[in-house]
Amino acid sequence: MTDPVLLSADRGGVRTLTLNRPHRKNAIDPELWVALRDALDAAGRDRGVRALVLTGAGGSFCSGADISVRDDVHPRDKLQRLTDVALALHELPVPTVAKVTGVAVGAGWNLALGCDLVVATPESTFCQIFSKRGLSIDLGGSWLLPRLVGLQQAKRLALLAETIGAAEAHDLNLVTWVVPSAEIDAFVEDLTGRLAAGPPVALAQTKALLNEGADRTMRDALANEARAQIVNFATVDVPAAYAAFAERREPSFTGQWALKKSEQSE
Repeated sequence: MTDPVLLSADRGGVRTLTLNRPHRKNAIDPELWVALRDALDAAGRDRGVRALVLTGAGGSFCSGADISVRDDVHPRDKLQRLTDVALALHELPVPTVAKVTGVAVGAGWNLALGCDLVVATPESTFCQIFSKRGLSIDLGGSWLLPRLVGLQQAKRLALLAETIGAAEAHDLNLVTWVVPSAEIDAFVEDLTGRLAAGPPVALAQTKALLNEGADRTMRDALANEARAQIVNFATVDVPAAYAAFAERREPSFTGQWALKKSEQSE
């Protein structure tokens, strides 16, 4: 039996999770929902992980939830699986990159949108297919889409369930970069390498601040930013960055706490 989620060996702090049901264009069945949640939770707990790539096997990203699979649990429990995955991805403290080849449909597209950055190929296609299945939007799409494209375009995509190409998705700010298929692996490797080299504590806090900022007043945002910055100043990364700037070299970030043991015990 094949693993529903493939975990690559971490390279330079970068972990890749690959949805592994290529015979169904990586449509997500109950087993894959649970495996993906567990893999995301494990990545969040592993301090060696500095960036994460989410992709699909066999030339497709994800064709959504697999509605062909019999699942006799209560609908509440089915939706809890989706909620667990969406929150695990959204709250992951490291930068996440969706590497999209082929189709990203329904929950599969919202899985990509739940990542911090999206890299696609010119051949990639996207669809909020829910209404064609008699369903309403899920996996966080009702929160993500309006924040990315505005309310009117979000309604267009969700109500009409149109399929759009990578170029239009890029124009709508739903794809960060469109890269030729032959170059996407190298592009994502370079991108995640740069993310993994960043200050882990500061990046985690910046990600959380940006995610939360859409629902906060300016006063709330400033207070949250101040609290986060105080935490940053308690790491070794800030003086390391200042020293590197003065010496005209690249800094090396670790996220370690700046206080020495003797100071912590006082």
